[in-house]
Amino acid sequence: MSLPVLAVDLGPGVLAGFTSRAGGGSVGPWAGLDLALHVGDDSAQVRRNRDLLTAWVGAPVQFLTQVHGADVHAVGAVHGAGGPGTAAAAVGPPEPECDAVVSAARGAAVGVLVADCVPVLLADLDAEVVAAAHAGRRGLLAGVLERTVATMVGAGARPERIRAAIGPAAGACCYEVPERMRAEAVALLPELWGTTRGGTPSLDLASGCRAVLGAVGVGEVSTVGICTIDDARYYSYRRAPVTGRFAGVVRMLP
Repeated sequence: MSLPVLAVDLGPGVLAGFTSRAGGGSVGPWAGLDLALHVGDDSAQVRRNRDLLTAWVGAPVQFLTQVHGADVHAVGAVHGAGGPGTAAAAVGPPEPECDAVVSAARGAAVGVLVADCVPVLLADLDAEVVAAAHAGRRGLLAGVLERTVATMVGAGARPERIRAAIGPAAGACCYEVPERMRAEAVALLPELWGTTRGGTPSLDLASGCRAVLGAVGVGEVSTVGICTIDDARYYSYRRAPVTGRFAGVVRMLP
């Protein structure tokens, strides 16, 4: 049985999508397709879940140890345009501590793990460069998306050719924050302003991601528009602090 993945169109020859809880074998608070090795789930089962994802993608996925920052891990012929936090390496373990991964290695699969933060997938078909970024509030404000695009450019991409997809994440409808936090975030990125259904302060992470991608010249941005706090098909740390992680994954097919 094929894994149910929400596929997104980043161009011909690019496989990209977002997993959900469906299709995996984890149980308890991690029930479903938990892909994280750091949240208390049985590691053997998580690896079986990752094997299911590998079968869908057609290659092992390079994941990261995410730290809510702006550093980028580069795979293949990337020349460091992402700044001092960029490192080049081959695909495979260990999982580097950073929040975005760019691949110029055709056939390599890269991904990020999330449970309310925003998974952003990017591709430049002509340059054969793909990327996955984990953009929570802290990483987004620290510049993770700007650095991801800059690293793609270092591998031969052009911003106007890049197509990006913003995946399921905490929505402004539900992502309630203190008024002071909203004010501080909006002072840096006005598009983060949000209000919950109940009229309390919130952050609109997807809107913030769209604004940043537009500001750096990304040619096309699509948004899935699913709130993970609202939608029980996805893991949500806000809804249940002990939970799994789903993934955004992208691969330039060989």
